[in-house]
Amino acid sequence: MKALDLNSLYQLIPSVYRVRDTELALQAGNNLDTVDLQILQALLTNLVGLTPVQQQQLAALQEKQQRGPLKSLLAILAEQIEVLQESLYQSYDDLFIETCQPWVVPYIGDLVGVKGLVDFPGTPYSVRAAVADTIANRRRKGTVAGLERLARDVTGWPAHVVEYFQLLATTQYMNHIRPGNLAWPDVRNADWGLPNTPFDTKTHTADVRNMDGGGLYNIPNIGIWLWRLEAFRIESAPAYRVDDHRFTFDAVGRDTQLYTLPQPMTDESGRSQPINVPMPITRRMFYAAPATYQGQDLSFSIDQSGLASTLPVRACNLTEWKHKPADFIAVDPELGRIAFPDSVTPGSLHVNYTYAFSAESGGGPYSRPFDDTAGVTISIPAQYATLQAALDQAQLEYSGGATSVAIEIKTNDYLIETPSIVIPTGASLLIQAADGFRPVLVLSGDLNVNGGGNSTLAINGLLVAGGCIAVHSLETLTISHCTLAPMPTPAIGTAPAQPMAPRVLVVEGSVVIDHSITGPLRIDANSAVTIQDSIVDAGSQYEIAYADEDCAAAGGPLTITNSTVIGQVHARQVPLASNVIFLALLSPGDVWPAPVSVDQLQQGCVRFSYVPPGSRVPSPYRCYSGPLAPAFTSLRFGDAGYCQLNSRSGDSILKGADDQSEMGVFHDLYQPQRA
Repeated sequence: MKALDLNSLYQLIPSVYRVRDTELALQAGNNLDTVDLQILQALLTNLVGLTPVQQQQLAALQEKQQRGPLKSLLAILAEQIEVLQESLYQSYDDLFIETCQPWVVPYIGDLVGVKGLVDFPGTPYSVRAAVADTIANRRRKGTVAGLERLARDVTGWPAHVVEYFQLLATTQYMNHIRPGNLAWPDVRNADWGLPNTPFDTKTHTADVRNMDGGGLYNIPNIGIWLWRLEAFRIESAPAYRVDDHRFTFDAVGRDTQLYTLPQPMTDESGRSQPINVPMPITRRMFYAAPATYQGQDLSFSIDQSGLASTLPVRACNLTEWKHKPADFIAVDPELGRIAFPDSVTPGSLHVNYTYAFSAESGGGPYSRPFDDTAGVTISIPAQYATLQAALDQAQLEYSGGATSVAIEIKTNDYLIETPSIVIPTGASLLIQAADGFRPVLVLSGDLNVNGGGNSTLAINGLLVAGGCIAVHSLETLTISHCTLAPMPTPAIGTAPAQPMAPRVLVVEGSVVIDHSITGPLRIDANSAVTIQDSIVDAGSQYEIAYADEDCAAAGGPLTITNSTVIGQVHARQVPLASNVIFLALLSPGDVWPAPVSVDQLQQGCVRFSYVPPGSRVPSPYRCYSGPLAPAFTSLRFGDAGYCQLNSRSGDSILKGADDQSEMGVFHDLYQPQRA
């Protein structure tokens, strides 16, 4: 419907009345004030050079000058008609949640059965969005896409729903032929169809077992698959050099499964595909569709800017490094390995790749809590190329009166050095990776830290390979969102290969470890340690994860929450241990009194934790020490499922925390509640 504005109404009046109305307006001459008259005269004297804006201004002033009593009356009528038309248009818009007025939203919500509509200020969602989401779910009620959407909304995990009755091999009925349900799959290409995944499309014979026991393919069965892992993308990171022609994507030489970088869903059906979830990339997947996974903005890529010519990248099995490519770059996505032809020797190699982990912990390219309160900020590599040079500048800043210095690292490259840190009395030093970066600090020996009274050091967002952070005197050392690699370190650059060793040694001071992964800790009996949402890994449950400097006596007081400890623990005191998994065993002939041993049993409490049988802990409260030990997806550092509990752990551990979540480092994911 065409809007009925003032000009439309005025054109309905006979011309004789419009002419007379204009004459009356010009005779009265009081429609324009002095300023408007001056502007009008200036515009009329320069009609040829007027801009579009000036032309509109001229038309508006002329219309105002010629508005007589009749047109003024019609202006009042047009204004009321406009109000009525706007009300009619809004009445139509109010029928839809996307365009309705705010006061209509609760009524539409009540119409579709949304309960608990309360709009709290500052929440990350709105009532309108909640109602719109419910309407979308109602429209898909009973469909596979609706179930997928519901599973994603409830859990926050990627989801895929499989109707297993659609994948049953059936006897063909000639009046209803089902060519997709053939009983004979092509065994020559059996591993091309993503077998044993939710996207496997091969048909199966009926399995009448319970679904929990593996009986998926049956007439009443519908499976909802969830991905508990989160994908993280590392950009412009150094590849570890095995030799002149062989590299690994991982900067410290681990075999690392590459994962898909989940892409936004574009399928109109609302169904997720392998590219929409954090799937491990197999050799067959990469071979069949290399353009889907390899590229600058895709799951992984190799920087070939330093090569004489660009080579194609192809999938290959590089187990034991047996295959040697002739005229292409071989990539094994299942092991994260790269091989170049013998004729190509890269000087240095940088890669982009996607790995997976259960949570934002242990350092990574994710957004972390960022401290920007330091008085002086020193940047690497913009200002200084090495950490030691930045630390030397920090000393000059302290000498100039600064009490708070931050060193910010904006690179994913290696920092191969073993600096020494000295912090004056009452001063603080922060070494942190900028958001989106995860630099690799490679130590050849101990990183010695010395400080005066009330001096503090904080390290945030780094991957530290080799060496040990040795605190000789310091008020507080804070390690957050870092990985102090719990593994033997290979030779990297000028740093030699190093065996598995303690990663933190404290002679005098206190330590706070938060959302981090670290190797064994050696703590003086008079120094306190606080650990939260972290992993302490001695490499084996038979090794020593926590003790004093010589492993001959108890380490200092240990406060630990929501964490997983792999290895034996001997502490002088445990003020609090809550929602913790202590995975430890005594080896035959071990001289330690217990897998987890605390000297002062009269103080402190261990609550809602897994404690190995035979341990000596203070005041255990609702702890589990039964025969069923925690079962993990993997205990190998570097695997995507590292320290992730699986269903074989039992409800005593999976739901044994103080809020019925799981014990251990991933407590705050609330995975039982999501499931």
